[in-house]
Order: sequence, then structure tokens, then C-alpha cells
Amino acid sequence: MLQAAELQAPLLGFLLLRLLGCVGGTEITFELPDNAKQCFYEDIVQGTKCTLEFQVITGGHYDVDCRLEDPDGAVLYKEMKKQYDSFTFTASRNGTYRFCFSNEFSTFTHKTVYFDFQVGEDPPLFPSENRVTALTQMESACVSIHEALKPIIDYQTHFRLREAQGRSRAEDLNMRVAYWSIGEAIILLVVSVGQVFLLRSFFSDKRTTTTRVGS
Repeated sequence: MLQAAELQAPLLGFLLLRLLGCVGGTEITFELPDNAKQCFYEDIVQGTKCTLEFQVITGGHYDVDCRLEDPDGAVLYKEMKKQYDSFTFTASRNGTYRFCFSNEFSTFTHKTVYFDFQVGEDPPLFPSENRVTALTQMESACVSIHEALKPIIDYQTHFRLREAQGRSRAEDLNMRVAYWSIGEAIILLVVSVGQVFLLRSFFSDKRTTTTRVGS
């Protein structure tokens, strides 16, 4: 079971655990505050194939630092300021593996990070043990449909992430345009008032004082 440590802010988002027999898959979307680091731990058996995939959905330049370590503390994967990436490895020994996401380089910006950590291969839909007959036509069709649904699920996940990232960018751009428009309106108002006073000064009567000097 996945465990989280060094938690510096409440997790915002959703947690989906997909446990199929000996196969573990975890998808998490969480908020990573500025100057924060969050680590997750997973117990993995030697020889198990694992895949870590992550993507920054919102915040700043949409980048985080990611680091993956084996039970001995050896670094298996390390990337700085990445927007998204995928890394596949095979566990070299039994133990607890740790992977961390860091936003410590950011001073003001919160990030929303999604990651998918898959451990092991999917088991067969119809196990071959204790079977004396071949798969029926119905079972073969179910296997084909099951295999075809896997990439569809992945595509839907990526499309949802892209939609969320695009919405965040659009909202950020809309906010900047609104602030720019307000600033332009204020500047235009100040310039207009200044021009009015300047024109009035041109047409105002200037009184001259004449001084008579008596003999």
C-alpha cells in the first residue's frame, strides 16, 4: 500500500486505488505548495516491473523536481523542473522504494501534480491454471475487449489532464487580460483628466498687474 510522508499541506484532489490481485496501481492528484516537498513510499518485490508517470496540471511554469530512490537510497531517476515524464524500471531488490516531488525552488506558486504509479503486470483475465479446455469464443472476445480498453483508459486520462491544464492556462490568461484592461482604463482616465486641465490652462485669462510709478 502506498504511503505518503513529509506532507506539508492537505492533499487536494482525488485518490484512486486500483488493486488487481498482485498488481498495484495508484493515481493521485494533489496540491504541492510553494517551498514544499512530498514523498511517497511503495513496497516492491524484486523483479517487479514498475512505471512512474507524472504531469504538472496547474501552477507557475508547470514544472516540479522528481526523484526516485531504491531501498538502499540509490537514485534511479532524477529530473529537475520537468512538466511531465514517464520512467519504467525493474526492482533490483525487495524493499521500500521512495519517490518525491519537490516545489522547493518556487517561492510563491502552488502546483497541482498528477502521478500514476503502476507496479507489476496485469494478470490474465482468465487464468490458465485449473483449466482443461481452451478459451471459448465469448471468453476470447472478452479478452480482446479488455486489452482494447486499456489504451482507451490511458487516452482518457491524458485528455482529462490536458483539458485541466488548458483550462488553468485559459483562466490565468483571462485574469491577466482583465488586469491589463483595468490598468489601461485607469491610465486612460488619468490621461483624459490631465488633458482637460492642460487645455483649461491654455484658455484661462491671465491677469497682468500694471504698476504705475509716480513722479
